Parts: sequence; C-alpha cells; structure tokens
Amino acid sequence: MSLPADIPLAVADALGYLQHHLQELTEHQNTSEHTINATLAGLTAQLQQLTQLITTPIPTVAPPPVSPPSPVPAALSKQQMRPKLPSPPDFSGEQSSGRAFLNSCTLYLRLAPEQFTCNEEKIFWTLAFFKDGHAAKWSKNLFHQEVDTGIFPIRSWTEFEQQFRSQFFPVNAEVDAINTLEGSSYYQGNRTVNDYLDSFLILASDAGYMDPRTLVVKFCCGLKLNVQSQIATMPFGRRP
Repeated sequence: MSLPADIPLAVADALGYLQHHLQELTEHQNTSEHTINATLAGLTAQLQQLTQLITTPIPTVAPPPVSPPSPVPAALSKQQMRPKLPSPPDFSGEQSSGRAFLNSCTLYLRLAPEQFTCNEEKIFWTLAFFKDGHAAKWSKNLFHQEVDTGIFPIRSWTEFEQQFRSQFFPVNAEVDAINTLEGSSYYQGNRTVNDYLDSFLILASDAGYMDPRTLVVKFCCGLKLNVQSQIATMPFGRRP
C-alpha cells in the first residue's frame, strides 16, 4: 500500500513500520492457523483410530484344554501314607517262638494286603523266613511234594495256619500253661510289669483260665513283693 506524497517523513516512517509489522502479524497468524489445523487433523485421525479399536470386538482365544490329573490308585496312596512295616524275624522252628512268629506274619498280611494277590503268595512269602532247623526242613518237604504231585500241598492261608500250629505250637499248650501257672516260674522276677503282664495273659489264654478272681489272684501272686505292697495300699475299690 503506497502513502500520500504530502505526509511528513516521520509519520511516513511510522506508518511504514506499522504496515510492515501488520504484515508480519498476518503471516504469523496464517502460519499458526496452518499449524493448528495440522495438529487438529492429526488428533482427529488418532481419535478415529481409538474409536475404531473400542468399537471393534476383540476376538477371544480359547485356552488350550487341560487334561485332568490321573487319579492315584487307592492302594498306592495308602501305601505311601503308611509307615514302613518291619518284616517278621527268621524262624527256625522252635515251638516257644512259633506263636510270636505267626502273629508277626498275620499282622503284616493284614496291614499290607495290597502286596499279595492270592493265598499262594502269602504262603510263599511266609516260607521265605524258614531259614534253618525244623522250619527249613518242613518248608523243603512242602516243595518236594509239589514237585511230585505238580500241586502245592497247602491251598489256603487258613490251612497253612492250621498246619503251622500243629507243627510249631507246643503239643500240650494247655497242660503246659496250667502247670506253669500252678508253679512259680511265671513270676515277674526281673521283668517289667508290662512284660510280665504280656506273658501272663498268654499263659492264661493257653490254660483256659476265664474266672476273673482266679486271674487276679494268680497275677498278683506273681508280682514282686514291693509291687504287691503298693497295690495293697492303693485306696481304689476300698470301702470306707
């Protein structure tokens, strides 16, 4: 824009400066508007992308199938939970230890039945402890009979128990027990009261003693004198 010729020089300079400054402001405004428009366009594009992501359903991926754990057999779980059972001692055939050995085998068979699938396995397992003496000879004879006939002579555990008692239990167990209880050899001696009680109960069972008074008298008679004195001074059961 040109200025009139009659305008003073100072005013012309001022107007020229203002005109130049106004032009710079106009250019700066145009640049700012361009930048703002570009920024708005970028924000609008990002907003559209976000809107599309929100409205578009995300496909669900099914998790891989998980196979259920294999069930633990009941017999195995019981075996894992049960403490290790001691094996019966070796047996040589003494009649004095026959009852204890048979009781030990019977207890093991009842606590670990899953280890045996049939009566024959129970019998063979028991015979494995017949190491020497009369027991080893009796076991050897059983297997000789199997070789001769093709059939093992004992077919059930019940039959094995019966034959074991006839071979390795005292022949006159009742008579021997009665004679022992009528003497003094069954007395407590140096044994503990618990050990004495265990042996006394076995003798009473073998002797067939069933009367409670007889059992009490016999038991107390075999105790040590100091134990008898302690029992005599106990207030339990006395009348005032």
